Amino acid sequence: MASPRAARPAAQALDRGVLEELLGYHLRRSQVAVFQDFAQAMDGMELTPGQFGVLALIQANPGLSQSALGQAMGVDRSTVVAVIDKLEGRGLVQRAAAANDRRSNALRLSAEGMRRFATALKRVYGHERQITKRLSAGERTQLLNLLRRVG
Repeated sequence: MASPRAARPAAQALDRGVLEELLGYHLRRSQVAVFQDFAQAMDGMELTPGQFGVLALIQANPGLSQSALGQAMGVDRSTVVAVIDKLEGRGLVQRAAAANDRRSNALRLSAEGMRRFATALKRVYGHERQITKRLSAGERTQLLNLLRRVG
């Protein structure tokens, strides 16, 4: 006797029911697809999407504090510390006491961090082209605007 799992042929489309109506479901599926493509684009660079985001924010805001970075990323202090520890250990980020508050760290990309970020950025632009290849320029802009309003 066949098991219940084997009852549905693999080629048959699965009815997603109410999920088809849920924004969160589609955002999550899109996120998975985007992260998978990002991983392929970054092959060999050992950078996660979150780490790339951290490097991008530090590159655009030299001297950024860890607390400001956490707020911009939407993560707590312990998460920021762990990410910065990892990136600093790899020689990509430098911490120094902030000039205006010695209790705070000012973050900067190292020379290697700048080089690695420039290389990653080229790959990210290719990744962005890949994940939006079925959208027109106007649709891409519209999607970005809508997502900014949701998040």
